[in-house]
Amino acid sequence: MDLRPDKFSGFYWFNDQRRFPHSHPTSSWRFIHGLFWLIFCLAACTTGRSTSIPSETATLDPATPNQPTTDVLEPTPAIQEPATTTPSPSAPTDSPAIRVYFAPYLPQALQSAFGSPAGYITTTNSSEADIRLEYWLSDETAEQSVTWWTYVLVAPFPTILQGVSSDDLHLAWRGQSTGPFAGLPLLMDAETLNVFTAWWGVPADGAIQIHPTDGLLDAAWEQRTAWAIVPFEALEPRWKVLSVDDISPLQRDFDPHNYPLSVPFALTASPGSVDLSPPAGNRDQNRLTILDLTGVTAMVRGTALWMERYGITYPAQDIGALLSSADITHISNEIPFTPECPYPELHPTGMVFCSSPLYIDLLEAVGADIIELTGDHFGDWGPEALYYSLSLYQDHNLQTYGGGVNQDQARQPLLIEHNGNRLAFLGCNIGCQVKPQVPCTALATVEQPGAAVCDFDWIQTEISSLTNQGYQVIFTFQHREEYTTTATSILVQDFGNVAQMGAAIVSGSQAHQPHGFAFENGAFIHYGLGNLFFDQYHFCAYFACDYAFIDRHIFYAGQHISTELIPIRFVDLARPRLMTSEEAANFLELIFAASGW
Repeated sequence: MDLRPDKFSGFYWFNDQRRFPHSHPTSSWRFIHGLFWLIFCLAACTTGRSTSIPSETATLDPATPNQPTTDVLEPTPAIQEPATTTPSPSAPTDSPAIRVYFAPYLPQALQSAFGSPAGYITTTNSSEADIRLEYWLSDETAEQSVTWWTYVLVAPFPTILQGVSSDDLHLAWRGQSTGPFAGLPLLMDAETLNVFTAWWGVPADGAIQIHPTDGLLDAAWEQRTAWAIVPFEALEPRWKVLSVDDISPLQRDFDPHNYPLSVPFALTASPGSVDLSPPAGNRDQNRLTILDLTGVTAMVRGTALWMERYGITYPAQDIGALLSSADITHISNEIPFTPECPYPELHPTGMVFCSSPLYIDLLEAVGADIIELTGDHFGDWGPEALYYSLSLYQDHNLQTYGGGVNQDQARQPLLIEHNGNRLAFLGCNIGCQVKPQVPCTALATVEQPGAAVCDFDWIQTEISSLTNQGYQVIFTFQHREEYTTTATSILVQDFGNVAQMGAAIVSGSQAHQPHGFAFENGAFIHYGLGNLFFDQYHFCAYFACDYAFIDRHIFYAGQHISTELIPIRFVDLARPRLMTSEEAANFLELIFAASGW
């Protein structure tokens, strides 16, 4: 049994989850007969009594609307109150009712998730209850089963900071913050305030700013520099999730026991009263999907030469484990494989590219699951190389989209269902249509293999069909290559059109220099991520092609709820690494400014 202090309340908790007995006392016939007359008499005496349950929530002083003015909602069942009970309409009259106490600070979703037994009645007097659902205090005299309700520290998406310590958070609650948000109130809705007031005590004057649930996100964006606490189920992409003590609820190995914003609630039963299961928490690991989207991969020229010199998996040395940790890893490989591919040159003549079939080991080293085939150079070595590449991907269990053996197959969406999340991948090449100087040998035709041609009528029809089937659509463009951080007007127009059609994510796979972001119609838009494996080290002005993104998208319960930006930086012609904290802060500041934020 693990005894540990609670940082915020000073209580000691026991990590012990015990179930209730699987039986409850029954009464003899004589007892039931007497009880029937007792209930009949009591009912006659209580006609007209109100059956409403007093609500006990934190209220606000009208003169200072952002200041909680109630006493602390103590997380203890020892408060003595006159008993008020509400009979269930279906409560039987031939057996004793089961009395249930719901703490007034409970999240409504948690209370709703409670499966009440037949014949229960609710009471506001915790001391008379057979069952209590409240903040967890260890009670050796009762059977308890604990569930965790996870809250998340968030900020507007264009926030540089990655996280804070629990000490910073606790000091802020007491009005003594010296951390990165010093002097700024924590934003939350009234229900969240009730929960944390019961858990941590009454916050200091000015420490909390209350907003309606549906207005909290907009209020934070208006303030720009802001932080907030929201329940996990309230996450959406315009929030940036901040870690607390380097722990984030978006992590696959997340453990609520170790996370300072996971609140334990106990379903406590008097010995022998009833057999119940605890309500489920609001974060289920089995409903989470992590997707990594990446930028340009082209295993040619200097990248291929470095792979030959230092090992085929050399480019994955610093980021391979990260990419492999995702549930689904996307690679946009622009280059066909062929056994006829010559040994790479640093400065070859022309722009006709191919990769050795051995290089597929690099894709497997980063845990690739799906390959996008929309690249401008997909047809550089003719149809035979395309057929060979498609066969090679199939042999290595790599699924593809955005290209195929003909135009119809190239346009087929790739459908993946993982942990109940239904994802549909669509992509196309519009580069040849907007860049006349680029040969269009990459595009599929009715009879020839290649990349899917962009057609907005087809895109509209396909996205509508997929969203009606419950899919979250991830749409990737092979678009015009622009060497700027700010998205040009044609990118803004085309990416915005696809967002309006209902895609959840619209991402640019074409950009060698990373571009900015936008949110439109609920969609997350990234106009270009930059290179993943390509030899443009020190190539662009101001070395801009040395920098790039991996976008980690989080899906939960069928929705896209968050995006984590992972900045990377090249160290040579082939190998990127994760940026340092200082590098990442400078890079994000530049890209957020280019996004107009």
